[in-house]
Amino acid sequence: MLADSDTRWKWGSLTASRLAGSVEGAAEATGERGLHLDGYLLRGRATPTPRQLEEVGVRADSLREVTAIEFLKAIEANGRDSGGRGSDGGDEAPYDIIVLALVGGAVQAVLHGLARVWNGSARRPLVVTGYVGVVYEKLADGLLLRHGADVVLANSRQDAERFREVYDGVGADASGVVEAALPFLGGEPYAPREPHTVVFAAQPSVPEKRADRSYLLSRLLQHAKRHPEREVLLKLRSKPGEHTTHIEELPYQKLVRSEDVPPNFRLVYGHMGEVLDRTDLLVTVSSTAALEALHRRVPTAVLTDLGIREALGNHAFIGSGCLASWDQLDAGHSPTPDPEWVARQGVAADGAYETAFDAARKRVAELAERARDGSLDPIRPYYTLVTAPGYLPGILARHHLGPDAGPLPGAPAADREPGPVRQAVRTAARGAYRHGVQRVAPVIRRMGEL
Repeated sequence: MLADSDTRWKWGSLTASRLAGSVEGAAEATGERGLHLDGYLLRGRATPTPRQLEEVGVRADSLREVTAIEFLKAIEANGRDSGGRGSDGGDEAPYDIIVLALVGGAVQAVLHGLARVWNGSARRPLVVTGYVGVVYEKLADGLLLRHGADVVLANSRQDAERFREVYDGVGADASGVVEAALPFLGGEPYAPREPHTVVFAAQPSVPEKRADRSYLLSRLLQHAKRHPEREVLLKLRSKPGEHTTHIEELPYQKLVRSEDVPPNFRLVYGHMGEVLDRTDLLVTVSSTAALEALHRRVPTAVLTDLGIREALGNHAFIGSGCLASWDQLDAGHSPTPDPEWVARQGVAADGAYETAFDAARKRVAELAERARDGSLDPIRPYYTLVTAPGYLPGILARHHLGPDAGPLPGAPAADREPGPVRQAVRTAARGAYRHGVQRVAPVIRRMGEL
């Protein structure tokens, strides 16, 4: 499994776990090992820290930080050496499934790289990809960048329908779209508790402007002051210096320093499921945490204070029954979700979640069998040098791949693990980048507005 951020690591590893049963039976029949997860982290600005990986709570049997070229070489070596001895001296079984939990451009680059690696091969693993949460922007762009994978998972019935419409509309094969659900839903159904706890699920880049983020923080603190009998929590995705899928230029930890904080308010981190264990009202702008809460029947509010806009992502919740403002919440309003809307989003509050992955498991099992007997079709992405000659080369070049998906001249070597000096330089560079994003960039932007 290859992931490029903490949230995609969470989605990818849990998806791999849910799909693993599809191929375990075949593995046991051939005398091979059962479930084994090799984790790869795509090196970049959002590469998760050990703390972020620990927070997700998913363990991999091995874990490496790699570039796209290093990943492709590892896959090529796995296919060449499988059944023999691995590079570490241990037995290395061939991969059955490769899960790409990446941003769309990275998925497309890796797909083309894999097509080149497996060109002429009779047997290959099947490739699975998808989205980590609510798809509320760049639907066509993101989908076409993921086309070419054997399975493109849709997290809901609504998404599956939209995905097929896009692929059919451009003449691309839509057979890879399979309806499933978010793999991290779960937990005990909601039951009221004392003290009444309100949780605001923050997002790194929504909203983006300082004034809007300060406004939301101010309203959250006002709610805590209006209701001193309640516990009010600000659930944060990352600690200072860490990055997630999106850049966070103005972390709430920084904004809260200048605020008058009441005693019943505090910042919290950790696994979202554990925070929901004590939540009586989940408030957010458009976080996927809303779906996690709805799955458990936790009262959920999607804020309208800053408008219902595509830029915020809360337009995805139109029809949900969850849209509300802080004024309404301050007055005691508790939104009532629309059952039909909830069902179309892959949120099975009625208990049907256990069957949500049956179609995906069945499809993966069928493809895994074809992969084993060498009848799986080659990877054929929609984007090629014929269909997108002005777009695809740039996508590939970002990952040091040429138009033929081979390594560009001067691409970073992948022959050995980086030494301690190189690792220290990487760490320092990543820290400098994050400092620039969170400290320097906002100052320059404010100076430009003078």
